[in-house]
Amino acid sequence: MSHPRTAPALAAAVLLLTATACTTHGTATRDAPTPAAAVAVTGPLCAALPTGSEPGNPTFLAGQPAEAALTWMPTLTTFEAALRTSGALTDLDTTGGITILAPTDDAFAAMFSDDTWDTLMTRDHQKLRTLVDAHLIAGAHTADDLATAGTTRTLDGTTLTVARTGPSIRLGDNADTVCADYQATGARIHIIDAVLGPLPATADGTGHRAH
Repeated sequence: MSHPRTAPALAAAVLLLTATACTTHGTATRDAPTPAAAVAVTGPLCAALPTGSEPGNPTFLAGQPAEAALTWMPTLTTFEAALRTSGALTDLDTTGGITILAPTDDAFAAMFSDDTWDTLMTRDHQKLRTLVDAHLIAGAHTADDLATAGTTRTLDGTTLTVARTGPSIRLGDNADTVCADYQATGARIHIIDAVLGPLPATADGTGHRAH
């Protein structure tokens, strides 16, 4: 025999489950992740680098640590290797942020001979670290931030003048950004067309070296 209160109790339980399901569904909808905003990079080299939905595009890299983002940039293999060999690669993840002035592979080939570069990579790690520090700035700064400030100080202690030159910025008297304003977690990456720092050039001009 059915208890006279069974039907009303069952109906109440169904209503409670329905309300709970609706509330849970509403929360999931409100908490859905927002698509990342597109990241704009500027400079003449940008068109030759991954864009749109290609692997390594600027918007994708914005969610990566700087160490990982650099590995996606095909023009920065020499600089990325120098960061790793010098021990600086793991130091890029800092709470205060970091700005990376990253010379292209062609810039390194124009600066150093095979013998000089091999010596830096295999034996002169202190000089290599000084060279790397000449391309790092404390804090994550956009190209506009640097140009507005007019000067900046790299981690090796060098003060660089910075000026806007059309779509690029000039660093010191010999380097221009060729694709500026990549973002990474806690970092800004500006690709430049010349190597900074005090080490003398030793390349013979043939451009044969590639790393």
